Amino acid sequence: MLDANTVSWQLHADPAMWIAGIASLYLQALHPKAVAGVVQNSNFQADPLGRLKRTADFVGLGVYGTEEEIRTAAARVRATHRSLRATDQEGRTFRVDEPELLLWVHCSEVHCFERVLGLAGYGLTDRQKDRYYAEQRFAATLVGLHADDVPGSRREMAEYFDSMRPSLRRTADSEVIYEFLHGPPVKGWLRHGLPLYRVLIGHLAYSVLPEWALELHGHEPYANAERWLRMLRRTALLVPGKIRRMGPPGHLRRAVEREGRHVTPSRARLP
Repeated sequence: MLDANTVSWQLHADPAMWIAGIASLYLQALHPKAVAGVVQNSNFQADPLGRLKRTADFVGLGVYGTEEEIRTAAARVRATHRSLRATDQEGRTFRVDEPELLLWVHCSEVHCFERVLGLAGYGLTDRQKDRYYAEQRFAATLVGLHADDVPGSRREMAEYFDSMRPSLRRTADSEVIYEFLHGPPVKGWLRHGLPLYRVLIGHLAYSVLPEWALELHGHEPYANAERWLRMLRRTALLVPGKIRRMGPPGHLRRAVEREGRHVTPSRARLP
């Protein structure tokens, strides 16, 4: 488990994680089999907020949850993945819990978390970045991967993405995800916020992808994405941390209530 003295504990409390999480979904969509598994099995079009909430919930739980909560959630996720199948572009059926696919999703997530928080101005040192990747091997084990098979440093992560790039491309399924993340089909009063979401969140999260990923997706990013990202983070940080922790999914708030205020995340606590 990850405790309050880890890089992960501090980093994942930052408000820019919401942008980083959505950016990771754009990146994941470039793997043809991984995105096919999502499009063919997920109800994200019918329940867009539910899909995003469940993803954020599992990521947050892996850092701030209790051992029992983490073990229960991980078992549920692994059981769900074991039951799912999809068909690739050649018509072959595959399991969505193939280690290659699980590893791709994991690396896309943690790389975007580290990269986007850095662009937003969080400011990890190279040593802290390496430590973060090593810590996040724990998250990979929750979905069934072996820690030794997972990149645990900046160098190993860079080598992994270099090895994967020939397998990545824009597909009809990646376009489905691109459009969904720019305008999830929400209902009711939430629809009125879609134009603002698309500008401040949807396209900004896309625009902070690595240059090679933007080239594969083929859509024009914002020209000054990093500046807008930093401004958005600074604005979010004006909201007191206690109020930010009241929002969903609530794992951090419960962790602070459980362990005490001394575990409240802070850059000053970075190891």
